[in-house]
Amino acid sequence: MALPDYLIKKAPKSQSINKIRALLGDPAIHTVCESAKCPNIGECFSKNTLTFMILGKVCTRSCAFCGVGKGAPQPVDPDEPEKIREAVLKLGLDYVVVTSVTRDDLPDFGAEQFARVITALSGKKVEVLIPDFQGDEAALQKVIDASPLVINHNVETIPSLYRSIRPQAVFERSLELLLRVKKSGICAKSGFMVGLGEEDEDVFNLILRLNKTGLDMVTIGQYLPPSRLHPKPKRFVAPEKFMEYKVYGESLGIKKVEAGPFVRSSFHAEETWKKLSD
Repeated sequence: MALPDYLIKKAPKSQSINKIRALLGDPAIHTVCESAKCPNIGECFSKNTLTFMILGKVCTRSCAFCGVGKGAPQPVDPDEPEKIREAVLKLGLDYVVVTSVTRDDLPDFGAEQFARVITALSGKKVEVLIPDFQGDEAALQKVIDASPLVINHNVETIPSLYRSIRPQAVFERSLELLLRVKKSGICAKSGFMVGLGEEDEDVFNLILRLNKTGLDMVTIGQYLPPSRLHPKPKRFVAPEKFMEYKVYGESLGIKKVEAGPFVRSSFHAEETWKKLSD
């Protein structure tokens, strides 16, 4: 299936990537931009923005859409929070986005490391994109108690596709997490992809279900396979259709819906939050 013109993006300039790598100065600091082969990496890195990925670069889950490496996870680095703090200072960031691989092998699923990173970034605006922690309430509470500005958790796709696309996750568990975040008073955010096998009616139904959690922000983007080994898109959604999703979500009362072919959960995260807070 040939890419439509609106999905053709210039290859990232190597100097932008090399510049960020030089500023970070530590190969142990990972970014989801690189690990997930994000198509926006060139634009983000050229503006000194990125999404930190903690708890290593190997995920314990096998989601079909994801480009992050899978297999035996690495030991948790106790110095990682301080390394992230130093990198943030070097980059001059005020708004910091932090995600992680999923660590089902850890007793608290990595929640304590999230909390330590948030604490290390005291004085910064911190948005975290967290896994589901297998529904563990105590693990989620650790992150909530660290008081990030935004807690994001992506549902990724419609419920009927979980078995093939997100087999180790549970849709209702993700909705419950978002409900708990919203009840805590912290800004709640979620996102998903289109092009994995859903129809427009499925998308509108998913937006409706997300809205019932009371969340504040939703991001919707086009699925693009990170390699030839990943599933091919079932369809390409036109920009005009993304606008319909956005209008529908905001008509329900969701404060901010970002929808477009290249929208990703962390793409322009600071700008989206500013729109929400204006």
